[in-house]
Amino acid sequence: MIKETVLVIGASGQLGTELVETLRGIYGESNVIASDIRKGEGAVFENGPFEVLDILDTVRWREILTKYKPTHIYHLAALLSATAEVNPEYAWKLNMDGLFHVLDAAKEEGTGIKRVYWPSSIAAFGPNTPRRNTPQYGPMDPTTVYGITKYTGELYIQYYKNRYGVDTRSLRYPGLIGYKSAPGGGTTDYAVQIYHDALAGVEHECFLKEGTVLPMLYMPDAIRATLEVMHAQEEKINMRMSYNLAGMSFGPEEITQSIQKHLPDFKTIYKPDYRQAIAESWPAVIDDSLANDHWGWKPEFDLDSMTTDMLLNLKKL
Repeated sequence: MIKETVLVIGASGQLGTELVETLRGIYGESNVIASDIRKGEGAVFENGPFEVLDILDTVRWREILTKYKPTHIYHLAALLSATAEVNPEYAWKLNMDGLFHVLDAAKEEGTGIKRVYWPSSIAAFGPNTPRRNTPQYGPMDPTTVYGITKYTGELYIQYYKNRYGVDTRSLRYPGLIGYKSAPGGGTTDYAVQIYHDALAGVEHECFLKEGTVLPMLYMPDAIRATLEVMHAQEEKINMRMSYNLAGMSFGPEEITQSIQKHLPDFKTIYKPDYRQAIAESWPAVIDDSLANDHWGWKPEFDLDSMTTDMLLNLKKL
């Protein structure tokens, strides 16, 4: 076991649930502290320490820092794209103030925090970003409060590295697809719900139009990428904003066709809503060559192999 103490903030979400499970296999169950505003469901939250934490509660935040003295922090707590549009003022407060609380603790002498991971998103891009082969560096004009907080956060994690020496690591996630937790309010979450509907024998009502291509990543690849960038030697992390990350790109009709190879009667109907405009402001195909060059990133799953694995594992639940 690696002797570090790891704190995961926002552990009950889609990414956090699986990340906690994987981290406990690396560091040991007692050395990975899961925390969130409420406790998630599943065995992972019974197999090691869990703390109720609202990252905006500075008193509680300091209590947990004092109690556990984490060396590595994965700060995942945020209001996601579609949910944030319903309550933009709170989204800004949670997404930005929460990040500052973590970064400010990391720069303080004596806290013992060695490294901070904070996720960004393709929502940091915007309508003037090239949608095909979206570059690492290019126009960044997000149109949602979620995207605005992610782009702003990228600038601040870079600033805290350059100004204070905080070892920050970050990835720009595309849409994440996994079977261990429910969709969490994101614009790409149709690609999780669609598998649940297929196995339930009901048609999927998609809130995006046919032909709306978005970049996606299967959760096992997302977890592996997160750990690879966090465990990479510091000299390999030559960029302190967020690395572009890619896996596959497809539209709703393509994931429907992939499912139909296993369930031929499955159907999708299209009823686009306000999330269509959000999706159209995001990239379709990501250029993640910098992540490959710096620390060797390469995805393992494509659409069909993901579909096979998703359906197999969802049937077991």
